[in-house]
Amino acid sequence: MARVTVEDCLEFMDNRFELVLVASKRARQVANGSEPFVPWENDKPTVVALREIAEGHVTRKILEAKPVVEFETATEEGSAEGADTPQAEPGNEAQSGE
Repeated sequence: MARVTVEDCLEFMDNRFELVLVASKRARQVANGSEPFVPWENDKPTVVALREIAEGHVTRKILEAKPVVEFETATEEGSAEGADTPQAEPGNEAQSGE
């Protein structure tokens, strides 16, 4: 596979700063499980994102997209409020100012 250059990506972006924003957002999406638009080829998510930009699959519109948030429901085991908070032993309360 040929290397991806900044110049290849800048054909689709206005400037380097925009390129960084778009590439980082897309790399996070790929790392979190989004399907890549190009073959993975054992690359890191950042390289995949740059290849997608260089091939014109990803544009600055990605910055305007609202993020998809997945909410996890608390389980009864270990996630209950205060379950991870250590409890003070009786008789070992901290004394203030003395």
